[in-house]
Amino acid sequence: MKKNNLPIIGIVAGLALVVWSIMSSGNIINFIDAPSAVITIGGSFCALLISFPMKTLMKIPSMMKMLIASPQDNRHNLVDIFSNLAKKARKDGLLALEDDIGTIENEFLVSGLQMIVDGVEPEIIRNILELKLDTAERRHKTGQDVFVKWGELAPAFGMLGTLIGLIIMLAGLDDPSSIGAGMATALITTFYGALVSNLILIPIASNLSVQTDEEMFTGQMIIDGILEIQAGSNPRILEEKLLTYLSPEEQRDLKNSKENEKEARDYE
Repeated sequence: MKKNNLPIIGIVAGLALVVWSIMSSGNIINFIDAPSAVITIGGSFCALLISFPMKTLMKIPSMMKMLIASPQDNRHNLVDIFSNLAKKARKDGLLALEDDIGTIENEFLVSGLQMIVDGVEPEIIRNILELKLDTAERRHKTGQDVFVKWGELAPAFGMLGTLIGLIIMLAGLDDPSSIGAGMATALITTFYGALVSNLILIPIASNLSVQTDEEMFTGQMIIDGILEIQAGSNPRILEEKLLTYLSPEEQRDLKNSKENEKEARDYE
């Protein structure tokens, strides 16, 4: 699985910009308050414990790993794979595809090919593969929901911390000199809630949602390719059909790649 460090870079760069903006016109120490962080992050996580079962929350580390995983959008490689598989199936028969199963890393594609080799009916293959896609989408959506809910809770607990600070401040109005400092401390929790929600939690949920969409789209492409191979479709027709899943940029890249390979063979 390829790593995608862009989300981590975005979070670090965003935090760096916030720190720079603070230090350029103020003192960073004024924005550090442990009780505010505890009530904003800790309090929102406690609410998360109420919102989701523990088995779902225990998957948060694995969800974070997906954050740095490249989306499964290598569809231009799949076009080549299916084209070669279709040629082999028409030449040597469907059973010959069993030799290629061990060389393919995509488990979803391997599952479909194995069913072809086993002689499973096309409609059953479609139903099984679509059910697998639905199950994966449901699993991913649960992870997205965790971070969406956490992103909603963090600002709310930030506001709760602000209210607590204001109450404490108003209780000490007999000392006017402490009002300014008390107000600043009270607002820090709102700052923490907005920062954590908008820079970390909600963007993570958006990232997971995009990855899910890419995986589902690629999965549908694989299903169509599997069924076309089983039906004995012409490899050129199959390739043209699968090209519709690629963006114009991806189609140009695939075309250039094939032209470069052809030139290299001709040169040899």
